[in-house]
Amino acid sequence: MFTIYHNTRCSKSRQTLALLEESASKNNQEVTIVEYLKTPLTRETISTLLTQLNCNAIDMMRIKEAEFSEQNLKGADEETLITAMVNTPKLIERPIVSNGSHAIIGRPPENVLTFFN
Repeated sequence: MFTIYHNTRCSKSRQTLALLEESASKNNQEVTIVEYLKTPLTRETISTLLTQLNCNAIDMMRIKEAEFSEQNLKGADEETLITAMVNTPKLIERPIVSNGSHAIIGRPPENVLTFFN
């Protein structure tokens, strides 16, 4: 089973979802879609994704968003960055796809295909 943390307004997220659904259906696997702007992620979910991505919080963030600068997040510690993603989901890089033990950021969308190779 796959979970995609998806933003319907993002073209890369839509492209990743299409690739994921096509590949998953060929392999009889389910895809769960979480629209994280409508259902914000918890601190626990973000921490789990960071572990699955094997990255730091800053690597999971959209640092060019105005909210990043407005919240003075440059140089912030991990806990502050995680809190910012919990409180401002727009700061989360998109899309993120997880298979439950490993996750990838779908930029470019073809990254999702690594789950099926």
